[in-house]
Amino acid sequence: MEREHRGPRRDNRRSFDGPREMHKATCSACGQECEVPFKPTEGREVFCKECYRSKKEE
Repeated sequence: MEREHRGPRRDNRRSFDGPREMHKATCSACGQECEVPFKPTEGREVFCKECYRSKKEE
């Protein structure tokens, strides 16, 4: 049986054309309120831009 070609799969991918949806969170390192481009998951650390950069440099 021959498979039908449907082209690239894009149905479950976020479009990069528009602005990102930002979510409020509290930084796990400094405790400041920040916004992140993903929905924070309970039990996982979230870092603000400054703390993320300094952690990445370590």
